[in-house]
Amino acid sequence: MDKRSKHLQQWIDIYSDTLLNSALFLLSDRQDAEDIVQNVFMSAFESYHSFQGRSNVKTWLMAILKNKVAEFYRKKYRHTGNIPLDHYFDSEGSWKHDDILQDWNEKDDNLLDNNDFNSVMAECMDKLPLKWLIPVKLYYLEEKKAASVCQETGLTTTNLWKILQRSRMQLRECLEFNWFNIS
Repeated sequence: MDKRSKHLQQWIDIYSDTLLNSALFLLSDRQDAEDIVQNVFMSAFESYHSFQGRSNVKTWLMAILKNKVAEFYRKKYRHTGNIPLDHYFDSEGSWKHDDILQDWNEKDDNLLDNNDFNSVMAECMDKLPLKWLIPVKLYYLEEKKAASVCQETGLTTTNLWKILQRSRMQLRECLEFNWFNIS
């Protein structure tokens, strides 16, 4: 076994779980996450000669992972259909349901520490149209700047802000129905 193959096998043994967990967080689909991690290791094998050890192996592999995820989203985002808005807006573009803007109880200060809430939030995010989910994850979960999200998804800045605002409204409605009205 040559040096490159030996190192790659060690990296697979050491970093597979970490990369898979990160990919699952970013993609929310186990099959896609496993495919991305496999692609990460294939890319690492192919570009082994370019790794000069200036950074930690994990850092290098995570950078490859983030690039693969961005590439995945770019491809997937460009191949999704139109987003139906008729659930939220009438034919004149006004909100159909004004009650979506109701105030939430202030008793729930530390919701992100609540596993049940996080589970409901994940379900609500999964209900977002793919064209909305990708920018939401990139902007809010990966904390990328708007310019970076626009570059990765091919959106204009105006379109990004509209998508983020509509996503927040849909998430709010879902959380109100599935969390705040039952808790």
